[in-house]
Amino acid sequence: MGSKYVLAIDQGTTSSRAIVFNAQQQIVGIGQQEFPQHFPRSGWVEHEPEDIWQSVVATCKAAIRKARIKPADIAAIGITNQRETTVVWDRKTGKAIHRAIVWQDRRTAEMCAKLKKAGHEKAFNAKTGLLLDPYFSGTKAAWILDNVKGARQKAEAGELAFGTVDCFLIWRLTGGRAHVTDATNASRTLMFNIRSNKWDAGLLKTLNVPASMLPEVKDCAAEFGITHKAILGAQIPILGVAGDQQAAAIGNACFEPGMMKSTYGTGCFALLNTGADMVRSKNRLLTTIAYRLDGKPTYALEGSIFMAGATVQWLRDGLGVIKSAADSGALAAKADPHQDVYLVPAFTGLGAPWWDADARGAVFGMSRGTGPAELARAALEAVCFQTHDLLAAMQKDWKGATGRKTVVRVDGGMVASDWTMQRLADIVNATVDRPTMLETTALGAAWLAASRAGLWLDAKGFARTWALDTRFSPKMKPAERARKLKGWHEAVKRVLT
Repeated sequence: MGSKYVLAIDQGTTSSRAIVFNAQQQIVGIGQQEFPQHFPRSGWVEHEPEDIWQSVVATCKAAIRKARIKPADIAAIGITNQRETTVVWDRKTGKAIHRAIVWQDRRTAEMCAKLKKAGHEKAFNAKTGLLLDPYFSGTKAAWILDNVKGARQKAEAGELAFGTVDCFLIWRLTGGRAHVTDATNASRTLMFNIRSNKWDAGLLKTLNVPASMLPEVKDCAAEFGITHKAILGAQIPILGVAGDQQAAAIGNACFEPGMMKSTYGTGCFALLNTGADMVRSKNRLLTTIAYRLDGKPTYALEGSIFMAGATVQWLRDGLGVIKSAADSGALAAKADPHQDVYLVPAFTGLGAPWWDADARGAVFGMSRGTGPAELARAALEAVCFQTHDLLAAMQKDWKGATGRKTVVRVDGGMVASDWTMQRLADIVNATVDRPTMLETTALGAAWLAASRAGLWLDAKGFARTWALDTRFSPKMKPAERARKLKGWHEAVKRVLT
C-alpha cells in the first residue's frame, strides 16, 4: 500500500477537528472549526446535525491541505466522537428529523424517574453497566419518536435510522451505504447488552424503540465503510471508531488491566481498564466497554467529574482572579500553606461517585486572610480530591486492583500545569504520567484505523511508542494527605442534599 497517512476525525461537543498523522505517528496537518450550540429551553442542549457534518468535511479538507498531501495519500480514517449525543434521520433523504440531542441535555429526566420508579434501573444496570440518567442515548431516541410528528410510525415502518454522532458521520461519508457503529458508542445507549454484545430486545421494549432503527455494531478496528469519492476527493476506508473517552484511553496505550487514564477538559473523565472483568460497581460508577478488538471486549470502570477546567474558567470569568487559565497553577503555588480552604465545585451538581444533581457549590474555611491565591489552590485541589475519590471507588469495586500500583496517564488542557499535576500525584498517592503527545483522543482513533490497515504496530508495539513527557511522583507526607482529604470529605458532606 502506497498510502502512509491516517486521518483522524475528532468530533467534539463544541468543535470538530481533523488531524493527519504520518507513518511515524507525527501530526502533519490539523483543521478545527467551532459550530453553534442551541439551548431552546432550560436544561436542553442541541446541535444542528448539518452543522456537525459541514464542520467535519471542512476540517478534513483543511487538515489534508495543511499536510500538503492528496486525499488519495490517506490509507484510512479513524473517527472519535462526543458520546451519547443522539441523531435520528430519514433513511431515504439522510436528513435528521430533529436536531441532535446532546449528551448534556436533561429533557428526559422525568422519563428516567418514571423508569426508576417502575423498578427498571436494576435491569438496565445489569445489562448495560449504566444508570438510568438523561445523559445516555436511549431515552433521547425515545423522546424524538414521541415528540416529532409521524416519527414513531416511520420508525416502525423501518424508514428511520438512529445513531450516535460517529454513526451519522459514517452514513454521510459513505453516501448512505453504511449504518454502523462501534461497541464503545453502542455501550453508551442504554440499549446494548455489554455482556452478550448485542442490542437487547427487553431494553428496547421498555424504552419503546424499534430495533429496525439501530445500526450494526462492529469492533473498534473494523471495516466501517468507504467514503464517497465526491466528499473528500478519494475513496478512503473508515477502519477505526471509538467514543472520545475510550479513544483517549487507547491513545494513552492503557491496554493493561489496572491502567487508568484521566482526561482533564471542561470536566474530567477517568477510565480504569479492568480487562475481561465486567465489574459491577457498588459505588455508582459506570461499567463500560473500553474497546473491542477481534471480537473480544475489554471492560472499564468510568467515573465523571462535572467541573474540572470549568472551575478554572469560573476563577477567570466569574471572579476575575486570574487573566488566563494558565495563571492558575502559579497563583496556587503562592497560597498560604497554613490556610485550609476547600472549594466544592458543585455548580451543576456532583458527578461520580455521589451523583447528586441538586448539590450546589460552596467554599469552606475562609478567613480574612483568604485571597485569590488560596481560592486558586482550592479550585485546583478540588479536581485532585475528586480524582482521588473516583480512584478510591474504582479500587473498592474491582478486586483486581488489590496489590496493584496504580499509574494515572493524563491528558487534556489542565495537564499543562506542573503544579496541578504534582498536587494530583500527592493527593491520589499514585504516579501521574503526562505524555509528550497530548492529542491522545485523535491518536487513539488514528491507531485503531492504522493498525487495521497494517500501517502502525499492534497494541503491544503501539504501547512501546508511548512517550513520557513528565512523571509526577507523590511527595506529600501521609499525615498531611489524610488531613486534607478529611477536610475535603467534611466539605462535601455539607453540600450533599
